[in-house]
Amino acid sequence: MTDSAKRDRGKRERLVAGAGDLVHRQGVLGVTLAQVAEAAHVPPGNVYYYFKTKDDLLRAVVEARIGEVRAMLHSFDAHADPSARLKALAGRWVEMHDLVARYGCPLGTLSEELGRRDDGLDREAAQLMGLILDWAEAQFRRMNTADPRECAVGLLAGVQGGALLAHALRDPALLADHVRRLQEWIDSLV
Repeated sequence: MTDSAKRDRGKRERLVAGAGDLVHRQGVLGVTLAQVAEAAHVPPGNVYYYFKTKDDLLRAVVEARIGEVRAMLHSFDAHADPSARLKALAGRWVEMHDLVARYGCPLGTLSEELGRRDDGLDREAAQLMGLILDWAEAQFRRMNTADPRECAVGLLAGVQGGALLAHALRDPALLADHVRRLQEWIDSLV
């Protein structure tokens, strides 16, 4: 790869990362392309070189988040058994409980905001939750639970509900306590 190709790739990655952070903190409607350029330390005109529209940039943010979710789920394979993997999944929200209490869940808020649209980005963003649900269902199936999909929905709904309340009340401890109860529930299924 040439130096200019590496530099171009680096700019694009910085734009996507900057947009992802701003969208999480300010919401989709609250972010301008000029703000993204500033956050990425890129001249404003460069944004249009990589992304013709804000929707193109949002699509790249969703794709990046999907990649992050896949990597996160793959990292849980290091745990020996499915219950430990599921508890690690729930624990991921505790690791970012201060951020979640301030700005909401990065995955949940993006899914919720783009879910209001009807232009394809809604379906792409839905993959964020779909990947987690499918993965959790597979873990509950390995635990031989009676209804693995229902358990997966309960876990993700519990985490997302806890994240929503922690954000609404600006109370990170609320999320940590709720996740602990979800982890105890997982232990009770073993």
